[in-house]
Amino acid sequence: MAAVRALVAPRLAAASAFAPLHAPAPRAALHSSAPRPRARVALVLSGCGVYDGTELHEASAVLVHLSRGGAEVQIFAPDVPQMHVIDHTKGQPSESETRNVLTESARIARGKITDLARLSAADHDAAIFPGGFGAAKNLSTFAVDGKDCRVHKDVERVLKEFHEAGKPIGPRPARPATQTAPLEGRCRRVSVQAHDTRRSGDTSLCCIAPVLAAKVLRGVEVTVGHEQEEGGKWPYAGTAEAIKALGAKHCVKGVTEAHVDQKNKVVTTPAFMCETALHHIHDGIGAMVKKVLFV
Repeated sequence: MAAVRALVAPRLAAASAFAPLHAPAPRAALHSSAPRPRARVALVLSGCGVYDGTELHEASAVLVHLSRGGAEVQIFAPDVPQMHVIDHTKGQPSESETRNVLTESARIARGKITDLARLSAADHDAAIFPGGFGAAKNLSTFAVDGKDCRVHKDVERVLKEFHEAGKPIGPRPARPATQTAPLEGRCRRVSVQAHDTRRSGDTSLCCIAPVLAAKVLRGVEVTVGHEQEEGGKWPYAGTAEAIKALGAKHCVKGVTEAHVDQKNKVVTTPAFMCETALHHIHDGIGAMVKKVLFV
């Protein structure tokens, strides 16, 4: 053993002579949180489940990217009944069930949720609205009334408060349930089925969350992706016409991109408006969250 040490020692000494005076800094982690003061973000949910509440994949992706960005998140939802309950195995209304939006949203929030009535723009730096049919059924009456819809009073108040304070808002589109007909026809079908739960749940909506901003903030710029179906890649491209009918401007973007309305501080991304792999939608949400945090 002594002989081995004797042989190794000179080699180590020689190697140390060529070593740098200062050891190299450790490589940065692949994903790091922002070192600056944490952004306070309000996440507004509309239930739990794409057909009658919040789109879970979108909400989860938003939370992951906000966590990675070092944000402090508080989750909100209105304390109101859902418009109806959809059996997600059949895509049809469940006649015997009633559910509460706040209670259902608490599933996504792991119980840590607050009534939307208590949300104030003064306490947060930004607000994000994930997609899902809940935005059209529970946060507004878009599922029934189309462009003549009413927006829930607290949703409208929050959007206006953040807008007036010059703070970012990040609504995102939700994927429609089915691919049918032009937009106006789809809105009429939804109007009938919303009142008659004995019929099938073949509701066809699109671009729900940006519609809230388009309705409340006149002239706002948003994206729901492309304006042509392009062989089925963008099967809900007609949604852009609903945006325009509400007096907003539609901007064409890819699924991994996000659009920033610099004037109104509104950030949108197509998400499930595009028929593509889930990770592309996740990347687009990441782009949106990044712009929300740094807009």
